[in-house]
Amino acid sequence: MEPLLLAIFLTLAIATILNIILKRSGVSHIIGYIMTGTIISYLFGFNGLNIGSLDLVGEFGIVFLMFTIGLELSLNKIKKMKDILLTNGLLQVMLSVIVIFVLSYYLFGLDFNTSIIVSLAFSLSSTAIVLTYLKQSKDILTPYGQKSMGILIFQDLAVIPILLLITFLSQHDISISEVLIKTALSAIIVVVFMFTIGEWTVNVLLRSSANTQLEELFLGSVLAIVIGASLLAHTMGFTYSLGAFIAGMIIADTDYNVKVESDIASYKDLLLSVFFFGVGTKIDVLFFMENIHIILFVFILVMLLKSIVIYVIIRRDSDKNTSAKTALALAQIGEFSFAVFALAGAQGLIDEEMASLLILVSVISMILTPFVIGNIYRLSSYFEKEFYESDVITPIGMHEHIVVAGFSTLGRIVASDLQTRGVRFIIISDNLQHVLLARRLGYMAYFGHLNKLPVMESLIVDEAKAVILTMSNEHDKRLISEAIRSFCHHVDIIIKINSIEERKHMRDLHNVRSVDASHEISALLIDHALGTSKR
Repeated sequence: MEPLLLAIFLTLAIATILNIILKRSGVSHIIGYIMTGTIISYLFGFNGLNIGSLDLVGEFGIVFLMFTIGLELSLNKIKKMKDILLTNGLLQVMLSVIVIFVLSYYLFGLDFNTSIIVSLAFSLSSTAIVLTYLKQSKDILTPYGQKSMGILIFQDLAVIPILLLITFLSQHDISISEVLIKTALSAIIVVVFMFTIGEWTVNVLLRSSANTQLEELFLGSVLAIVIGASLLAHTMGFTYSLGAFIAGMIIADTDYNVKVESDIASYKDLLLSVFFFGVGTKIDVLFFMENIHIILFVFILVMLLKSIVIYVIIRRDSDKNTSAKTALALAQIGEFSFAVFALAGAQGLIDEEMASLLILVSVISMILTPFVIGNIYRLSSYFEKEFYESDVITPIGMHEHIVVAGFSTLGRIVASDLQTRGVRFIIISDNLQHVLLARRLGYMAYFGHLNKLPVMESLIVDEAKAVILTMSNEHDKRLISEAIRSFCHHVDIIIKINSIEERKHMRDLHNVRSVDASHEISALLIDHALGTSKR
């Protein structure tokens, strides 16, 4: 049997089984991919090897992630975020580097070069894990999500001078001024080209491919733009993800941004899974067991130091809760540390054993991060509770009330109708902007995810008269309905069905009442036509 095909089959099978088990336990799928990488690497004997092609494919997971972030950040939004992006980002990297360097050099007695490398690598957080979580949970719209995203973007930009500095440390015949001048000129060329010729090319390519009405041509155009922008940035000495991020920003100002994001979502997720699989292959279990005390000590120390630094920075202009959540979200060591340690090891700046230990510290922090950010509201509530966070509030003390999930157009109409009829109700939404709008309108509204047990307990769903799900996403309706049914069997759940296909898909949900939008609209149209409508 072909070994490569066997490896691919076992990888897919193990990842699928592990993630099914972990998902049922409420554990992030990221852990499943990392564990799969470790298992496969030992089964096929490539643990600890530098698999360049796998790392390259995995890196493009981050490239597509940064591209989707760019799609949501037009130049106008970047200007509004400049304080978060520049001030907070710069302070976080600089203070983290200084604190970690001082401890490495003076307390642990590492040499100057090693201390510099360790402090630079450990100052970075995980874009792949944190931004993935923020987008999936929609926390990217919250104050802590915005601050976390701004700092992460700055960190990704900071990777460029960090890698250049390591190159400079290993080559004594190159002056720092030459490096800085070359980098500045390259940056100017990339930015000017992308926002002139590049912007024109992107608009023409997307418009022309969209006019053909062939989905594969449009998708091919998008992939060509992402990969082309990434290659241009890399050729000029920058990271692949920088080019993709700028390309995303350009498309953000076009009419195609929503379609582009939906078209590449599956490719981004697939490539990110390859990235996390690659992280798993770097875990040397035997070395970890031999040095577990050192690795855990360094891991805890770094997480604590970074948390304190980030908390202090964000606390300058934010409340305790937002500061705590941002600190918890960014306390880990990021994936770019692998590139830093790999380059430093190749240049002979750190020895092989030290590089292995540092990589394991980074991997452990990335493994534990999903558990931290998955419970970030509960953890941050020990610092200060926010009025709209439904999974940390005191139970509301109501009964026979109606829980309205979602506050988009339909949710607002439902809320207005209920208020007119004098019915007690509570609004729960995973979109902070909707929650704040509902609060301004005088409604009792909370931010959170109704499929979470603490949220259902706080909103006393088991004593509610009914739960109305106003969102359109079929997956969200199913997830929430199943969670409520597991929590209590008697409460009425009412959902809106948008199509015949959705009705078929939702047929297996027990004790869930549905309202068919098409049938209801049809009945109203006929009533109006026959003059029998009461309105």
